[in-house]
Amino acid sequence: MKNKYIYLIINTLIITGCLIITGCVRIKDPIPEENGRILILMYHRIVKGEAINLYERSIADFEADLRYLKENKIKVVGFSEIENASVSGRIPDGHAAVITFDDGDYSWYTLASPLLLEYKMEATFFLWVSMINRDSFLTWKEVEQMSYYTLEGGERPFTFGSHTFSHPYLLGQKNNFENETEYNLFLDYELGVSKNLIESHTPEEVKALALPFGDGYGDQAIIDAAERNGYNFIRTSKYGAIEDPGINLFTLPSFPILNDTPSDLIGFYLGL
Repeated sequence: MKNKYIYLIINTLIITGCLIITGCVRIKDPIPEENGRILILMYHRIVKGEAINLYERSIADFEADLRYLKENKIKVVGFSEIENASVSGRIPDGHAAVITFDDGDYSWYTLASPLLLEYKMEATFFLWVSMINRDSFLTWKEVEQMSYYTLEGGERPFTFGSHTFSHPYLLGQKNNFENETEYNLFLDYELGVSKNLIESHTPEEVKALALPFGDGYGDQAIIDAAERNGYNFIRTSKYGAIEDPGINLFTLPSFPILNDTPSDLIGFYLGL
């Protein structure tokens, strides 16, 4: 009977969080998970053999990148996820990456897209529109085949954005025009014509613009032209990850993946 009373007293003290030996201790609330970061990856050309040019990435290293994302549970998302974070005011828990490609190299069709499908990852491809159907660039037919490719669930993994019509220095060209009106006409042509042409060959609205050479980051005239021509995002070449949901969607940073970039540097920018 005595042991029974001792058990009841100790059990009551544990339930109330108080032990005679240690004193009264409040059970700590669980530490909430930190919000994640979103890193926009920037690729150019994928090659079968060794990558020699700075903006090339070997197929082996590209696969290593995708494997790194998968093994480290870095979710691959599209630009809509960034917009959702901006609207909700909160970046979701866990890290994410947006895979993007610049220019329009043929390797997107032959090498990049099959590997992305194998790893079940989506990507956004920014087209240098005046070069389509020329040299080593994609054809419009290949753009159509990629953009209309549909998964069993009805989702289209490949989205196309604009890298402008002729790939000029957008801000660098400003001094070549006599006034703001002429400069704005130039911007409207580069941003508007490219957008319209891409949309005539793809099923979805073009919402994202990538600045050629990264030129014009944060320039208000370029941002105004982007908004005027129906864009929701500008991907820049400024290094960095997105951790503030209030970020200006027209000054989105990115991380270029070059010929010798180690895959785990992705994790460094995400804070892993």
